[in-house]
Amino acid sequence: MKRSAGILLYRRADAGLEVFLAHPGGPFWARRDDGAWTIPKGEIEATEDPLDTAKREFEEETGVRLDGTFTSLGEIRQKGGKLVLAWVLERDLDATSIRSNKVSMEWPRGSGRTIEFPEVDRCAWFTIETARTKINPAQVAFLERLIDRSDPGTRDA
Repeated sequence: MKRSAGILLYRRADAGLEVFLAHPGGPFWARRDDGAWTIPKGEIEATEDPLDTAKREFEEETGVRLDGTFTSLGEIRQKGGKLVLAWVLERDLDATSIRSNKVSMEWPRGSGRTIEFPEVDRCAWFTIETARTKINPAQVAFLERLIDRSDPGTRDA
């Protein structure tokens, strides 16, 4: 079973809580929006600590190294069966300044042609309400867990 680990950043804004999400790069995701965004995350190596994976993946996908006190949001299982572990951290950063690593893949499949593209093509801050629509549906549970840990009255923020 594939396991991934990631970090859900959040900040407090005038409109309430906002979360930082990543949009996958590449041709498969180019025209997808609602339900396509994700927390920055990646596959856990066999001998790697999951939180270390989450930090490494965040840096690879955004160019930003995080430190601080991370709080576990537990795990969820995505539609394809992948288990995702997540941690939350309150931090602000400029979503327009991200610099993702590049990945290569054969595209179109079976063509023998390899293309290179950023693993994450953009990041953005979303209110909780908007994030519920943008994020991978299985990951909505992470938003709910963040709200449960936040100040009362932010459920509909």
